[in-house]
Amino acid sequence: MTVISLDALQTVALAAVVLFAGYAIRKRVSVLDRFNIPAPVVGGFLFAAIALALRMGGVLAFEFNTAMQSPLMVMFFTSIGLGASLGLLKVGGPQVMIFWILASALAAVQNGVGVALAKLLGVNPLLGLITGSITMTGGHGTGAAFGKLLEDQYAFPGAVTLAVAAATFGLVFGGLIGGPVGTALIGRDRLTPSSGASGPTGLEQAALEHAALDEEIDTEPAGEAATAYTLLQTLTIILVAMWAGGLLSTWLGQFVTLPGYIGAMLCAAVIRNVADASKRLRIASRTVDDLGTIALSLFLSMALMSLKLWELLDLALPMFVILMVQVALMAAFAYYVTYRVMGRDYDAAVMAGGHCGFGLGATPNAVANMTALTERFGAAPRAFLVLPMVGAFFIDFSNALIITAYINLVR
Repeated sequence: MTVISLDALQTVALAAVVLFAGYAIRKRVSVLDRFNIPAPVVGGFLFAAIALALRMGGVLAFEFNTAMQSPLMVMFFTSIGLGASLGLLKVGGPQVMIFWILASALAAVQNGVGVALAKLLGVNPLLGLITGSITMTGGHGTGAAFGKLLEDQYAFPGAVTLAVAAATFGLVFGGLIGGPVGTALIGRDRLTPSSGASGPTGLEQAALEHAALDEEIDTEPAGEAATAYTLLQTLTIILVAMWAGGLLSTWLGQFVTLPGYIGAMLCAAVIRNVADASKRLRIASRTVDDLGTIALSLFLSMALMSLKLWELLDLALPMFVILMVQVALMAAFAYYVTYRVMGRDYDAAVMAGGHCGFGLGATPNAVANMTALTERFGAAPRAFLVLPMVGAFFIDFSNALIITAYINLVR
């Protein structure tokens, strides 16, 4: 059998080609676009399936040098840290803070339920985390990142493959249950939009644009494009945060087991908020988003094209059981908790429907759910401010800390 060995640069180049193949396929297969399946997942899964068939047939095998995976993963989470501006919480008002706390609480509950069920089913408790907030609240990006961590540092083979499968499952069901949950609440309490309500504007639209680009980059937003100077400045800030974060992670590692990117994410958050407070350094949020999305897209594509799909077989049934319980948990949480805490009004009902997409994998799914509800029942401007802002700027930060705490508890 012929073996093709690719070095680090060739592996990144192939990942980029696979990524754009995913974009092309997604544009032509409407169901993939409707459920917001990320292009790296589409292209990566297809390549992995073809590679598996060639290997099983004794025709061809690939060997990849994935040395660039970890730096790309750390770069992505550093961009999350740079997006965690406390000033945005003030602009968004108390409802943004409340929903952030609510979403973080759900992430903790998802992990608790996942670990408890994994132990009950007699499988590795780390599978409970993979089917918990790693993929449900975190989606494909967080899933692949922590999957690699669990493979490398905790000897859990197939974690990336399992994470991608769980995240895809969550995306589909998040899109399926959000509309019915919101519709049931609106019908039960006979809710109507607030008088004078209109579509999202201003800051709300900025949050929506960020959410829409959270995992995809094939749509160019309005506004001035970044200059070479701005790109270089932002890249330098990210690299400095990664450097300082590496030193911080090494020091913290003496006391607690942490993913390699935690230090970089924390340092980036400090840099962002010091810059905002001093007003001496302007950090271009759009450029940060662009660089982070590029890093995530290449990381995901590289991780998925090297999947070992046969590793799904042994854990397929227990994983399916845990995921179905997570779907039921999400629906119940949105119906009984999100709706009540966010105000028991029309906007709260729309947010509950959106939370189903948000809590099972992706902010774009949440926006799609809320859009479907508002097209039928009327505008919900508060919902379109609060949920996308938390999804775009804050939940990945708190979720990463929650996951890290659980890993240290169950390892």
